[in-house]
Amino acid sequence: MTPAPGAGSEGTKKKRRRRRPANRSPQNQDSTTPTNPVQQRAKKPPTKVPYAKRVDEVSAGGLVVDRTGKLGLLIGRRDLKDATGQRILWSLPKGHIEEGESPEEAALREVQEETGIVSVIEKSLGVIDFWFMAGGKRIHKTVHHYRFRENGGLLAAQESEVDEVAWFPLGEIVERLAYPDEKKLIARTSAAEEMAAL
Repeated sequence: MTPAPGAGSEGTKKKRRRRRPANRSPQNQDSTTPTNPVQQRAKKPPTKVPYAKRVDEVSAGGLVVDRTGKLGLLIGRRDLKDATGQRILWSLPKGHIEEGESPEEAALREVQEETGIVSVIEKSLGVIDFWFMAGGKRIHKTVHHYRFRENGGLLAAQESEVDEVAWFPLGEIVERLAYPDEKKLIARTSAAEEMAAL
C-alpha cells in the first residue's frame, strides 16, 4: 500500500526558514529604528556633565590711608603657583561679612584682624564682583570697598591668613596690586580724586 502524500516520515520535507538579509529590517519593526549598531550607539542620550555648585559670597574691605595721607596699607599672601615661594601677591584687606553685620562693620573688623590697624571709614569706593572656581564650586564674590583712615593699632599680619602687611606710597598702590579688579577700582578712585582737587 502506498502511503498518502505527506503521511509518515518518509518523503516529508522540513520547512526551511529563510534567512533575512542583514541589510533588511523585519516587516514588523518600526522603520525609524536604526539596525546598524553604530547608529544605535549614536542615538543614546548624552551623559549629563555634573555642574559645579554655585556659591555666593559677600565680603567687605578696602584701602587704609595712614595719618599723613601719603601711604596706603596692603596685605600680602605667597603666590602658591610660584615654585620659589618668594613671590607675594598684594591686595586690599577684606573678608566675609558675618551674620548680622553691615558691610561697614565687617570692613572695619576685617581690616583690624588682617593688619592690626584700627581705622575709621571715610567713604565708599564702590562694589566689585567676580567669579572663580574653588573646591569644585563656582563662587560668585561681591566685595564692598571703602577708604579708611588709620586711627590706631599696631601693624601686624594675621598669622592664619596673611603672610605680610605693609605701607606703600599711594602712588605705588595700583602698580603693587595683584588683581585687575582692585587695580581698576583704585585707579578710578585716584583719578576721580585728582580731578576733584583741580
